[in-house]
Amino acid sequence: MLPAGQSLSVGLNAVILAVDGETPQVLIVPQDGGGVALPFGPFDPARHRTFEIGLRRWVAEQAHFQLGYVEQLYTFGDRGREAPLAAMTGSEDARIISIGYLALTADIATPPEGGGRWRSWYDFFPWEDWRSGRPDIIDAEIVPRLSAWADEAGVPGRRASRHDRLKSSFGAGGAGWNEERVLDRYELLYEAGLVAEAARDGQIEDPSACPALGLSMASDHRRILATAISRLRGKIKYRPVVFELMPDLFTLSALQQVIEAITGYRLHKQNFRRALDRTGFVEGTGRLETRTGGRPAELFRYRREALAGLPSLGLATPRRDSRS
Repeated sequence: MLPAGQSLSVGLNAVILAVDGETPQVLIVPQDGGGVALPFGPFDPARHRTFEIGLRRWVAEQAHFQLGYVEQLYTFGDRGREAPLAAMTGSEDARIISIGYLALTADIATPPEGGGRWRSWYDFFPWEDWRSGRPDIIDAEIVPRLSAWADEAGVPGRRASRHDRLKSSFGAGGAGWNEERVLDRYELLYEAGLVAEAARDGQIEDPSACPALGLSMASDHRRILATAISRLRGKIKYRPVVFELMPDLFTLSALQQVIEAITGYRLHKQNFRRALDRTGFVEGTGRLETRTGGRPAELFRYRREALAGLPSLGLATPRRDSRS
């Protein structure tokens, strides 16, 4: 139960993702006093017939952007992580439950003046981009700091658990890297007091000791963004949602580039093409793309109408050997 006198507000958050060439983007809105946030606003039963209608109106008002594909992501309600945006509900004393939505768009055009703007999601999570190899920040900053934090645990069992989480999350000690664990990695850094949001929320005694590991966001929005990236990285393997990020006509190289931007690693080109052929997702148009700067490449289209109603599969994302 809520404490006497405290109200409950439902907030609506939109994680709007696109890919511009090799850069995966998220739409953000500036905040008074600096900082950035996801498009966000309270659900108003008097104005909004459904949560999604409310979400679309808030995005249009704050970011000057019209949503296309949308799916509900998760419900967030941890006490103490919502305070910076509580005033948007009209009551700073309200307990906020946030419902996150994932939206995908191929429209990367700059929103109108005064609205949102696009930003690379790797600016918020620089350790997630492995396309040029293992990011330096992992071994230079993250692993040493998390190792020291794990050693601080007084109980041996707890110390071992922290080291195990470090290995499984960041591939330390020769452990493998799972690209879908974006949220797990961010939450581990938050728990260890290694991101700015932890200092802001009073999770560490000395905020000045908090390193700058990626750009921070208002409230728990970086956590919501991490959840969205985790969802998308997993979902492209069992649903063809990646085509929501593609224009009507595209080259196979452009499609591979978009998937690499999402997963954060390079694909094995030949294996990817063979796997794509087996799905029947795309068909050639006979038209050529002549703006590639090299040999003209055929333009393809997604066979959306032919696949409607059929059991849906995703795309294989065979990782290219780092030595190749």
